[in-house]
Amino acid sequence: MQTAMRLAATGKVDILRAGIWKPRTRPGSFEGIGTKGLPWLQQARKASGLPVAVEVATGKQVEDALHFDVDVLWIGARTTVNPFSVQEVADALRGVDVPVLIKNPINPDLELWIGAMERVQKAGIKDVGLIHRGFSSYGNTEYRNAPMWHLAIEMKRRYPELLMINDPSHICGRRDILQEVAQTAIDLDFDGLIVESHIDPDNAWSDAKQQITPEVLGEMISNIRWRTEDSASEEYHAALEKLRQQINNLDDELMQILGQRMKVAENIGKYKKDNNITILQTNRWNSILERAFAKGDKLGLSKEFVTKYFDAVHMESINHQNKIMNS
Repeated sequence: MQTAMRLAATGKVDILRAGIWKPRTRPGSFEGIGTKGLPWLQQARKASGLPVAVEVATGKQVEDALHFDVDVLWIGARTTVNPFSVQEVADALRGVDVPVLIKNPINPDLELWIGAMERVQKAGIKDVGLIHRGFSSYGNTEYRNAPMWHLAIEMKRRYPELLMINDPSHICGRRDILQEVAQTAIDLDFDGLIVESHIDPDNAWSDAKQQITPEVLGEMISNIRWRTEDSASEEYHAALEKLRQQINNLDDELMQILGQRMKVAENIGKYKKDNNITILQTNRWNSILERAFAKGDKLGLSKEFVTKYFDAVHMESINHQNKIMNS
Protein backbone atom coordinates (compact mmCIF):
# COMPACT_ATOMS: atom_id res chain seq x y z
CA MET A 1 0.00 0.00 0.00
CA GLN A 2 2.86 2.36 0.79
CA THR A 3 4.43 1.62 -2.60
CA ALA A 4 1.11 2.20 -4.35
CA MET A 5 0.46 5.51 -2.63
CA ARG A 6 3.98 6.80 -3.19
CA LEU A 7 3.79 5.81 -6.86
CA ALA A 8 0.50 7.68 -7.22
CA ALA A 9 2.08 10.70 -5.51
CA THR A 10 4.68 11.00 -8.29
CA GLY A 11 1.91 11.94 -10.72
CA LYS A 12 3.80 10.00 -13.41
CA VAL A 13 2.22 6.55 -13.09
CA ASP A 14 -0.83 5.45 -15.08
CA ILE A 15 -1.36 1.88 -13.86
CA LEU A 16 -0.32 -0.17 -10.83
CA ARG A 17 1.11 -3.53 -11.87
CA ALA A 18 1.47 -6.37 -9.36
CA GLY A 19 2.47 -10.01 -9.69
CA ILE A 20 -0.09 -11.99 -7.69
CA TRP A 21 1.13 -15.21 -9.30
CA LYS A 22 4.87 -15.35 -10.02
CA PRO A 23 6.07 -18.15 -12.32
CA ARG A 24 9.67 -18.85 -11.32
CA THR A 25 12.42 -20.72 -13.13
CA ARG A 26 13.09 -23.03 -10.19
CA PRO A 27 10.88 -24.28 -7.33
CA GLY A 28 11.42 -22.89 -3.85
CA SER A 29 11.54 -19.23 -4.91
CA PHE A 30 8.76 -16.83 -3.91
CA GLU A 31 5.97 -17.49 -6.39
CA GLY A 32 3.52 -14.81 -5.32
CA ILE A 33 0.85 -14.73 -2.64
CA GLY A 34 -1.85 -16.07 -4.96
CA THR A 35 -5.54 -15.28 -5.18
CA LYS A 36 -5.79 -13.94 -1.64
CA GLY A 37 -3.71 -10.96 -2.79
CA LEU A 38 -6.34 -9.78 -5.26
CA PRO A 39 -8.45 -7.99 -2.60
CA TRP A 40 -5.28 -6.16 -1.55
CA LEU A 41 -4.93 -4.96 -5.13
CA GLN A 42 -8.53 -3.71 -4.99
CA GLN A 43 -7.65 -1.72 -1.86
CA ALA A 44 -4.58 -0.24 -3.58
CA ARG A 45 -6.71 0.83 -6.54
CA LYS A 46 -9.32 2.45 -4.32
CA ALA A 47 -6.74 4.31 -2.22
CA SER A 48 -4.51 5.45 -5.10
CA GLY A 49 -7.16 6.06 -7.74
CA LEU A 50 -5.05 4.11 -10.25
CA PRO A 51 -6.22 1.11 -12.30
CA VAL A 52 -4.48 -2.20 -11.63
CA ALA A 53 -2.87 -4.88 -13.81
CA VAL A 54 -2.04 -8.53 -13.08
CA GLU A 55 -0.19 -11.30 -14.92
CA VAL A 56 -2.25 -14.40 -15.71
CA ALA A 57 -1.01 -17.78 -16.90
CA THR A 58 -4.03 -20.10 -16.57
CA GLY A 59 -7.76 -19.99 -17.19
CA LYS A 60 -8.43 -20.10 -13.44
CA GLN A 61 -6.17 -17.09 -12.86
CA VAL A 62 -8.08 -15.17 -15.55
CA GLU A 63 -11.37 -15.98 -13.83
CA ASP A 64 -10.05 -14.95 -10.40
CA ALA A 65 -8.58 -11.69 -11.72
CA LEU A 66 -11.80 -10.76 -13.50
CA HIS A 67 -13.86 -11.66 -10.42
CA PHE A 68 -11.94 -8.97 -8.55
CA ASP A 69 -12.36 -6.48 -11.42
CA VAL A 70 -8.70 -6.25 -12.41
CA ASP A 71 -8.48 -3.53 -15.07
CA VAL A 72 -5.67 -4.89 -17.28
CA LEU A 73 -4.27 -8.40 -17.73
CA TRP A 74 -0.91 -9.38 -19.14
CA ILE A 75 0.51 -12.66 -20.36
CA GLY A 76 4.09 -13.29 -19.20
CA ALA A 77 7.09 -14.43 -21.22
CA ARG A 78 7.02 -17.95 -19.82
CA THR A 79 3.39 -18.31 -20.91
CA THR A 80 3.78 -16.73 -24.35
CA VAL A 81 6.32 -19.40 -25.23
CA ASN A 82 3.67 -22.13 -24.82
CA PRO A 83 0.75 -22.05 -27.32
CA PHE A 84 -1.27 -24.47 -25.16
CA SER A 85 -1.08 -22.10 -22.18
CA VAL A 86 -1.89 -19.07 -24.31
CA GLN A 87 -4.91 -20.86 -25.76
CA GLU A 88 -6.15 -21.71 -22.27
CA VAL A 89 -5.91 -18.05 -21.28
CA ALA A 90 -7.57 -16.98 -24.56
CA ASP A 91 -10.46 -19.40 -24.01
CA ALA A 92 -11.04 -17.95 -20.53
CA LEU A 93 -11.15 -14.44 -22.05
CA ARG A 94 -13.96 -15.14 -24.52
CA GLY A 95 -16.84 -12.72 -24.09
CA VAL A 96 -14.80 -10.41 -21.86
CA ASP A 97 -13.94 -6.77 -22.55
CA VAL A 98 -10.57 -6.21 -20.88
CA PRO A 99 -7.23 -4.93 -22.23
CA VAL A 100 -4.58 -7.66 -22.55
CA LEU A 101 -0.84 -7.04 -22.89
CA ILE A 102 1.41 -9.81 -24.21
CA LYS A 103 5.07 -10.07 -23.27
CA ASN A 104 7.54 -11.40 -25.80
CA PRO A 105 8.46 -15.08 -25.34
CA ILE A 106 11.66 -15.88 -23.46
CA ASN A 107 13.34 -17.15 -26.62
CA PRO A 108 13.79 -14.82 -29.62
CA ASP A 109 10.92 -16.13 -31.76
CA LEU A 110 8.61 -13.57 -33.36
CA GLU A 111 6.20 -16.26 -34.53
CA LEU A 112 5.45 -17.28 -30.94
CA TRP A 113 4.83 -13.64 -30.01
CA ILE A 114 2.57 -13.15 -33.04
CA GLY A 115 0.79 -16.44 -32.38
CA ALA A 116 -0.03 -15.42 -28.80
CA MET A 117 -1.35 -12.07 -30.03
CA GLU A 118 -3.53 -13.75 -32.66
CA ARG A 119 -4.96 -16.28 -30.19
CA VAL A 120 -6.00 -13.48 -27.84
CA GLN A 121 -7.48 -11.42 -30.69
CA LYS A 122 -9.43 -14.42 -31.98
CA ALA A 123 -10.94 -14.75 -28.51
CA GLY A 124 -12.59 -11.38 -29.15
CA ILE A 125 -10.24 -9.12 -27.18
CA LYS A 126 -10.09 -5.76 -28.96
CA ASP A 127 -7.52 -3.93 -26.81
CA VAL A 128 -4.31 -5.93 -27.26
CA GLY A 129 -0.85 -4.53 -26.60
CA LEU A 130 2.72 -5.83 -26.55
CA ILE A 131 5.42 -5.75 -23.87
CA HIS A 132 9.08 -6.00 -24.87
CA ARG A 133 11.01 -7.46 -21.92
CA GLY A 134 14.09 -8.80 -23.70
CA PHE A 135 15.14 -12.33 -24.60
CA SER A 136 17.24 -15.04 -22.99
CA SER A 137 20.59 -15.50 -24.69
CA TYR A 138 23.45 -17.80 -23.81
CA GLY A 139 26.48 -16.01 -22.40
CA ASN A 140 24.70 -12.66 -22.11
CA THR A 141 26.32 -10.64 -19.30
CA GLU A 142 25.45 -6.95 -19.69
CA TYR A 143 21.70 -7.52 -19.47
CA ARG A 144 19.53 -9.97 -17.61
CA ASN A 145 17.63 -10.42 -20.88
CA ALA A 146 19.19 -9.19 -24.12
CA PRO A 147 16.95 -6.45 -25.56
CA MET A 148 17.42 -7.54 -29.20
CA TRP A 149 15.82 -4.26 -30.24
CA HIS A 150 15.54 -5.36 -33.86
CA LEU A 151 12.88 -7.92 -32.91
CA ALA A 152 10.72 -5.36 -31.11
CA ILE A 153 11.22 -2.94 -34.02
CA GLU A 154 10.07 -5.63 -36.44
CA MET A 155 6.91 -6.18 -34.36
CA LYS A 156 6.26 -2.43 -34.41
CA ARG A 157 6.76 -2.43 -38.19
CA ARG A 158 4.30 -5.29 -38.71
CA TYR A 159 1.72 -4.08 -36.18
CA PRO A 160 2.04 -0.28 -35.91
CA GLU A 161 -1.49 -0.03 -34.51
CA LEU A 162 -0.62 -2.01 -31.36
CA LEU A 163 0.54 -0.44 -28.12
CA MET A 164 4.21 -1.31 -27.48
CA ILE A 165 5.48 -1.09 -23.89
CA ASN A 166 9.13 -1.57 -22.86
CA ASP A 167 10.10 -3.40 -19.66
CA PRO A 168 13.57 -2.09 -18.76
CA SER A 169 13.47 -3.85 -15.37
CA HIS A 170 13.52 -7.33 -16.87
CA ILE A 171 15.90 -6.33 -19.64
CA CYS A 172 18.44 -4.86 -17.23
CA GLY A 173 18.11 -7.04 -14.14
CA ARG A 174 19.85 -4.25 -12.25
CA ARG A 175 18.89 -0.70 -11.48
CA ASP A 176 22.03 1.18 -12.58
CA ILE A 177 21.26 0.92 -16.33
CA LEU A 178 17.47 1.33 -16.21
CA GLN A 179 17.60 4.97 -17.32
CA GLU A 180 19.71 4.16 -20.38
CA VAL A 181 17.42 1.36 -21.58
CA ALA A 182 14.26 3.37 -20.86
CA GLN A 183 15.64 6.27 -22.92
CA THR A 184 16.49 3.93 -25.80
CA ALA A 185 12.91 2.62 -25.80
CA ILE A 186 11.43 6.12 -25.86
CA ASP A 187 13.84 7.12 -28.65
CA LEU A 188 12.50 4.14 -30.61
CA ASP A 189 8.95 5.50 -30.18
CA PHE A 190 7.72 2.95 -27.64
CA ASP A 191 4.39 3.96 -26.07
CA GLY A 192 5.39 3.53 -22.44
CA LEU A 193 7.36 1.70 -19.77
CA ILE A 194 6.63 -0.98 -17.20
CA VAL A 195 9.08 -0.52 -14.32
CA GLU A 196 9.34 -2.40 -11.04
CA SER A 197 9.18 -0.32 -7.85
CA HIS A 198 9.37 -1.08 -4.12
CA ILE A 199 9.63 1.10 -1.01
CA ASP A 200 12.62 -0.97 0.19
CA PRO A 201 14.22 -2.37 -2.99
CA ASP A 202 17.08 -4.30 -1.37
CA ASN A 203 14.62 -6.29 0.74
CA ALA A 204 12.06 -7.00 -1.98
CA TRP A 205 11.02 -10.66 -2.12
CA SER A 206 11.33 -10.72 -5.90
CA ASP A 207 14.04 -9.36 -8.24
CA ALA A 208 15.51 -7.01 -5.63
CA LYS A 209 18.44 -5.88 -7.81
CA GLN A 210 16.17 -4.32 -10.44
CA GLN A 211 13.73 -2.58 -8.08
CA ILE A 212 13.74 1.19 -7.48
CA THR A 213 11.80 3.34 -5.05
CA PRO A 214 8.73 5.25 -6.27
CA GLU A 215 10.63 8.53 -5.91
CA VAL A 216 13.56 7.27 -8.02
CA LEU A 217 11.05 6.06 -10.60
CA GLY A 218 9.55 9.55 -10.71
CA GLU A 219 13.01 11.05 -11.24
CA MET A 220 13.82 8.51 -13.94
CA ILE A 221 10.70 9.43 -15.90
CA SER A 222 11.40 13.15 -15.43
CA ASN A 223 14.93 12.66 -16.79
CA ILE A 224 13.75 10.99 -19.98
CA ARG A 225 14.09 13.15 -23.08
CA TRP A 226 10.69 12.88 -24.77
CA ARG A 227 10.72 13.23 -28.53
CA THR A 228 8.02 13.35 -31.19
CA GLU A 229 7.77 11.07 -34.22
CA ASP A 230 7.37 13.94 -36.67
CA SER A 231 7.77 17.71 -37.08
CA ALA A 232 5.77 20.36 -38.89
CA SER A 233 8.95 22.12 -40.02
CA GLU A 234 9.30 22.19 -43.82
CA GLU A 235 13.06 22.75 -43.48
CA TYR A 236 13.33 19.61 -41.37
CA HIS A 237 11.41 17.50 -43.92
CA ALA A 238 13.44 18.87 -46.86
CA ALA A 239 16.75 18.17 -45.14
CA LEU A 240 15.61 14.72 -44.03
CA GLU A 241 14.41 13.84 -47.53
CA LYS A 242 17.84 14.68 -48.99
CA LEU A 243 19.59 12.51 -46.41
CA ARG A 244 17.12 9.66 -46.92
CA GLN A 245 17.75 9.79 -50.65
CA GLN A 246 21.46 9.46 -49.93
CA ILE A 247 20.65 6.39 -47.82
CA ASN A 248 18.57 4.95 -50.68
CA ASN A 249 21.42 5.48 -53.16
CA LEU A 250 23.97 3.92 -50.83
CA ASP A 251 21.66 0.96 -50.16
CA ASP A 252 21.30 0.43 -53.93
CA GLU A 253 25.09 0.44 -54.29
CA LEU A 254 25.45 -2.00 -51.41
CA MET A 255 22.95 -4.38 -53.01
CA GLN A 256 24.81 -4.20 -56.32
CA ILE A 257 28.13 -4.90 -54.59
CA LEU A 258 26.66 -7.80 -52.60
CA GLY A 259 25.26 -9.27 -55.80
CA GLN A 260 28.73 -9.05 -57.38
CA ARG A 261 30.27 -10.62 -54.27
CA MET A 262 27.93 -13.61 -54.54
CA LYS A 263 28.90 -14.13 -58.20
CA VAL A 264 32.56 -14.28 -57.11
CA ALA A 265 31.56 -16.76 -54.39
CA GLU A 266 29.86 -18.89 -57.05
CA ASN A 267 33.07 -18.89 -59.11
CA ILE A 268 34.97 -20.01 -56.02
CA GLY A 269 32.39 -22.75 -55.60
CA LYS A 270 33.09 -23.99 -59.14
CA TYR A 271 36.82 -24.24 -58.42
CA LYS A 272 36.16 -26.03 -55.13
CA LYS A 273 33.84 -28.48 -56.87
CA ASP A 274 36.36 -29.19 -59.65
CA ASN A 275 39.10 -29.78 -57.06
CA ASN A 276 36.91 -31.65 -54.54
CA ILE A 277 37.42 -29.04 -51.79
CA THR A 278 35.02 -28.41 -48.88
CA ILE A 279 32.92 -25.25 -48.88
CA LEU A 280 33.84 -24.14 -45.35
CA GLN A 281 37.46 -23.23 -44.76
CA THR A 282 37.87 -22.03 -41.19
CA ASN A 283 41.25 -20.33 -41.56
CA ARG A 284 40.01 -18.20 -44.46
CA TRP A 285 36.85 -17.25 -42.53
CA ASN A 286 38.88 -16.24 -39.46
CA SER A 287 41.11 -14.12 -41.69
CA ILE A 288 38.08 -12.35 -43.20
CA LEU A 289 36.67 -11.57 -39.75
CA GLU A 290 39.97 -10.24 -38.36
CA ARG A 291 40.35 -7.96 -41.38
CA ALA A 292 36.74 -6.80 -41.05
CA PHE A 293 37.07 -6.06 -37.33
CA ALA A 294 40.16 -3.91 -37.95
CA LYS A 295 38.53 -1.95 -40.77
CA GLY A 296 35.21 -1.68 -38.93
CA ASP A 297 36.91 -0.23 -35.86
CA LYS A 298 38.50 2.51 -37.95
CA LEU A 299 35.12 3.29 -39.52
CA GLY A 300 33.29 3.48 -36.20
CA LEU A 301 31.39 0.21 -36.69
CA SER A 302 30.81 -1.94 -33.61
CA LYS A 303 32.28 -5.42 -33.46
CA GLU A 304 28.78 -6.78 -32.81
CA PHE A 305 27.44 -5.26 -36.03
CA VAL A 306 30.42 -6.37 -38.11
CA THR A 307 30.04 -9.92 -36.77
CA LYS A 308 26.32 -10.10 -37.56
CA TYR A 309 26.80 -8.55 -40.99
CA PHE A 310 29.62 -10.84 -42.06
CA ASP A 311 27.87 -13.89 -40.59
CA ALA A 312 24.89 -13.11 -42.82
CA VAL A 313 27.09 -12.50 -45.88
CA HIS A 314 29.06 -15.69 -45.15
CA MET A 315 25.92 -17.82 -44.89
CA GLU A 316 24.59 -16.40 -48.16
CA SER A 317 27.96 -17.17 -49.82
CA ILE A 318 27.82 -20.73 -48.49
CA ASN A 319 24.28 -21.11 -49.86
CA HIS A 320 25.42 -19.92 -53.32
CA GLN A 321 28.44 -22.24 -53.26
CA ASN A 322 26.31 -25.14 -52.04
CA LYS A 323 24.03 -24.78 -55.08
CA ILE A 324 27.10 -24.89 -57.35
CA MET A 325 28.64 -27.87 -55.52
CA ASN A 326 25.43 -29.90 -55.77
CA SER A 327 24.34 -28.91 -59.27
